[in-house]
Formats: sequence, structure tokens, C-alpha cells
Amino acid sequence: RDYKKQLIERATIFAKKVISLVDKFPNKRSAWVISDQLIRAATSVGANIIEAQAASSRKDFINFLNHALKSGNETKYWLVLAEDLDQKLFQEIEILIQETIELTKILGSSIIKLKNF
Repeated sequence: RDYKKQLIERATIFAKKVISLVDKFPNKRSAWVISDQLIRAATSVGANIIEAQAASSRKDFINFLNHALKSGNETKYWLVLAEDLDQKLFQEIEILIQETIELTKILGSSIIKLKNF
């Protein structure tokens, strides 16, 4: 299958898993703030990858991938903060952190390749 489709699918599954995780957070103010930021950042990864597909230029394409990478880095930050919300969710969050690291490595290496092409 097409590499771009696989990346979009992976980012979409990732976002859905983050949304599912957030629904398990405790009902307290700190969790609300982390939830909002985490969902925004995690869903932005895939959204920017999709936007990149429709980019009008190579520069535009790289720019959208850069935004996706930044959103991935931000997602990792919010996931690390979320680890303190509920000990029962720690393992699930750790798995999502690993997926975030993998997605950001893919995006980072794609950006480097495109810039050096």
C-alpha cells in the first residue's frame, strides 16, 4: 500500500486512541485542561499530514509536515503530563508516547529528505 495512505491511517488511529484515552481521565480541572490540549495536538498531527497532501508547492508541503511534527512533539508533552492524572492509565499512555515518538521520527526524517532532495 501507498506510504502516504499508511501514514495518514496511522495518524488517524493514533488520534482516535488519544480521544479514547481522554474519555477515561478523571473529572477534575487539571484533566480538563490536559484533555483539551492533548486532543488538539494529537488530532492536528493527522490533519496537517492530510493538508500536506493538498499542498500547492513543495515548500507548502514541507511546511504542513513541519506543523504535524510540532503537533507530535506537543502531543508527547501533554501525554507525559497526563501520566500523573490516573495511575491506572499509565501503561496505555506509555504506549501512546511510543507511538508519538515513532510518528515524529517518521515526520522528521521525511522533512529532512524533502529538504535535501
